[in-house]
Amino acid sequence: MTLALAVLLGFAAGIAAGMFGVGGGILFVPTLIALGLGQVEAQATSLAAILPTVAAGTWRQASYGNVRWKPALLLGLTSVAGVLGGAQVALALPEDVLRRLFAVFLIAVAVQVAWRARTQ
Repeated sequence: MTLALAVLLGFAAGIAAGMFGVGGGILFVPTLIALGLGQVEAQATSLAAILPTVAAGTWRQASYGNVRWKPALLLGLTSVAGVLGGAQVALALPEDVLRRLFAVFLIAVAVQVAWRARTQ
């Protein structure tokens, strides 16, 4: 039952992310929390789920000649450093504080999406 619910929620979150042009993590983290994961585990799982997408997208775009490898490598290495630092901060914060910070982030994204819709 939990697996079917996870697939259904993942499908719905993917459709909503595609329709509204927001990153999947904005929807996947609350979905994973609804499935019983803690805030830290949900955020980590959402970030880990991006890796296959990045690999597939890079491979496909490289076949078109659209990847500039030096900037990509610099961005990738910098991202790894950011992930390590962010993970340390996330683990150091109490879970309720991390959850509240994520809620503030969700509100900021909602305001940005509404603002873009209003100005277009």
